[in-house]
Amino acid sequence: MLETYLPIFLLLCVSTAAGGGLYLLSKFLGRKTTDSQYMDTPYECGIEPVGTTKERFPIKFYLIAILFIVFDIEVVFMYPWAVVYRKLALFGFIEMLVFIGILVVGYIYILKRGALKWD
Repeated sequence: MLETYLPIFLLLCVSTAAGGGLYLLSKFLGRKTTDSQYMDTPYECGIEPVGTTKERFPIKFYLIAILFIVFDIEVVFMYPWAVVYRKLALFGFIEMLVFIGILVVGYIYILKRGALKWD
């Protein structure tokens, strides 16, 4: 029983040691900044922030992101199907046609509702 958990325990020990070692290396070898002028400013690619943080984003950004994630995850289901395609034969092919048909119907619905149109 110990043989089955030994690789997991070793992986946990190695990853903890690597994380702790890198943290300690950065703590001892890293540059220390004590200038209080720069300690309180947010760092974003070296550019001073312009405007307020209460800027509103259109809901289209979130809608597009969610649609991308949904369709991306659906496409990921095609990889296992492609791996075992020869074993599934005609049944697997018909099932994938149904799956792709459902995706196409969803995509046409999204287009008809105007979810992908920028104003």
